[in-house]
Amino acid sequence: MYFDLNDEQQQIKRTAKEFLASRYKPERIRELSETENGFEDSDWTEMAELGWPGLALPEEHGGQGLGIVELAAVFEEMGFALAPSPLLSNTIAGLALAICGSDEQKSEFLAPLAAGEKRGTVALFDADSPAAIGEFTMEARESDGGVVLDGEKVLVMDAGSADFMLVATADGRRHIVERGQDGVTVTAEPSIDLTRKVFAVELDGVEVAGERTLPAEQSDYLPVLWRACVALSAELTGIAQRTLEMAVDYAQEREQFGRPIGAYQAVSHRCAQMLLETEGARSATYYAAWTADAEPESLPLASSMAKAYASDAGWRVADDSLQVHGGIGFTWEHDLHLWLKRARADAAMLGDAHWHRERVAEAVLAQVAERSAVPA
Repeated sequence: MYFDLNDEQQQIKRTAKEFLASRYKPERIRELSETENGFEDSDWTEMAELGWPGLALPEEHGGQGLGIVELAAVFEEMGFALAPSPLLSNTIAGLALAICGSDEQKSEFLAPLAAGEKRGTVALFDADSPAAIGEFTMEARESDGGVVLDGEKVLVMDAGSADFMLVATADGRRHIVERGQDGVTVTAEPSIDLTRKVFAVELDGVEVAGERTLPAEQSDYLPVLWRACVALSAELTGIAQRTLEMAVDYAQEREQFGRPIGAYQAVSHRCAQMLLETEGARSATYYAAWTADAEPESLPLASSMAKAYASDAGWRVADDSLQVHGGIGFTWEHDLHLWLKRARADAAMLGDAHWHRERVAEAVLAQVAERSAVPA
């Protein structure tokens, strides 16, 4: 099957590339990484004017009504530019509400999210837990038609600036908790990725009204997970592309024994392998994005394939780029480590390569068993 972006999708990708390149020079990325939230509201306002917060949200709720292919095109450029932005966390929260929320919750939250007037995030992983996908320990105690939440969530993206969080509990439900509610304490956490801030969120007797609990069960959130994995895979592809270009540019400029180092096979073969992995990640990612829009029954397998491959490729290509750069690549002053750290963090997020390869194996074996059960 031949696949390429259509004219509209290519325009979205070009606009994203030009916009992000003009806003996020490496020196500004470093400056923003030292701020409390890691980004500027003025940048977010401009992204909202481009329609990115509502890109994949339904038109009837103020979104653009576009697909996951368009979302992947934007996130590939986000990874290429290493844009510090709450777009990922906001997108995941928006998809969760669009897919799993009640009509009233969609009406209340999706339009402000799509317009960039409100920002959301997801609080999934419990403190002192293995942070396994879909396994949560926080209990939701029933109380006066609602629930009460006690406990601590960790690695919550952009919680310091989000207006609300979707908090996961052991029963598989998600609860809308506003950052300013009584009993909510948000504390910055250290992270390997300086360009995406994460926080610990402590919930001490936080009361959640019944209408603030989403009606879905744990399995209903899997379509959200698969789409979020496509966005992350696209970001990892963009990181691989950027670090590949860094390596090639350096190999053409740096000379050793009177020749550019790229003329030596040890370097040129490494760059060729980097290109192979980058293109492989891109192909897997856009195939998964296509299935989300056109063949959703194939999305679970396709998204896990993309996330497994892109998680490895994003990290390996960035690491190989560091090797091409040699000693200078290991210095704090060189910008490469910023992309390498984002690749490492993205690779672990929402299931690492090992976890997703297990999902691929389970899906393939299930297909084999199903075919074997059909009489000849």
